[in-house]
Amino acid sequence: MGGLLAVLGWALAAGVQADINVGVTLSATGPAASLGIPEKNTIALLPATIAGQKVNYIVLDDASDTTTAVKNARKLIAEDKVDVIIGSTTTPNSLAMIDVVAEAETPMISMAAGAKIIEPMDAKRAWVFKTPQNDAQMATAIVEHMTNNNVRTVAYIGFADAYGEGWWNEFSKIAEVRKIQIVANERFNRGDTSVTGQVLKIIAAKPDAVLIGGAGTPAALPQKSLKEKGYKGIIYQTHGVANADFLRVCGKDCEGTFLPAGPVLVAAQLPDSNPIKKAALEYLGKYEAVHGKGSVSTFGAHAWDATKLLVSAVPEALRKAQPGTPEFRKALRDALEKTRNLTATHGVFNMSPQDHLGFDQRARVMVRIDGGTWKLVQ
Repeated sequence: MGGLLAVLGWALAAGVQADINVGVTLSATGPAASLGIPEKNTIALLPATIAGQKVNYIVLDDASDTTTAVKNARKLIAEDKVDVIIGSTTTPNSLAMIDVVAEAETPMISMAAGAKIIEPMDAKRAWVFKTPQNDAQMATAIVEHMTNNNVRTVAYIGFADAYGEGWWNEFSKIAEVRKIQIVANERFNRGDTSVTGQVLKIIAAKPDAVLIGGAGTPAALPQKSLKEKGYKGIIYQTHGVANADFLRVCGKDCEGTFLPAGPVLVAAQLPDSNPIKKAALEYLGKYEAVHGKGSVSTFGAHAWDATKLLVSAVPEALRKAQPGTPEFRKALRDALEKTRNLTATHGVFNMSPQDHLGFDQRARVMVRIDGGTWKLVQ
């Protein structure tokens, strides 16, 4: 009888699994708040269970600060015992977190764009994945648009951090190949209130176009200054400005701006044949039902796509180990790396040991700001 009870007790225990703990660090305040707030709003829409397991989301604000992002990552791992981290919002913060998650062998899904977050692949980056398109991929789209519109000279002004530098590195390489001459290269800080000196140098160089390598509302500053000083050429922004707050802050000075973006930004304008349209409209409907029409941004969708990856990977990981264990974290990492043909709001994920993003050209569209809104460029 005692033996039977022991067997029954083991069977019941085996059927009870620990909760899945998902740590989130994002920039809900600070210069990147216009990116982090829609991400935080999206976390509230995420599923309460995955593969029948309860999911706990522990959300921390890193205030757009690199040091705080690292502290948050350490807390989530050491105190909250998370199985995976989603974050952070910005490239500098995400880069700073890599050592922490790699040391703890905890998978991380970044919501930042910099290619250096996952490249070149090494033992540390083997634990890191991301959902936004690489800056290199988006820079290619911009250069293609420039060549198609007879842009022969261009000036660059970008953030004085890893995001701005990453964009400069990728854009300048592609522009050189396409025989586009870069006539100015300037920097500014996310918290700056004036870029007059940089803008005057750019205007003096008389470029056909200007590319602003910034993200969120701070990226509006150079554009407004260029317009104020009478610049008449084409202005390009990066996919880092694809939210309503940027449109609000930049106002009429945004009109006519071109930028590459994830398809979710113009979901309703996509042709029905686009495989991403259905997934993008699903997210758009859920977000706008809570936050109002026109409130969706590409940044919240990066958080949504991170969970799409987890929904796909968790069932396989659960077959190998229990949440809360090193074995589960390793199994989850392995499952994420094997993601194939997963359609999300920004693209179709096809990951591999050497590619922890896995997007192709379907993950980008060119968009024009027209009448204070986003218009798909056909």
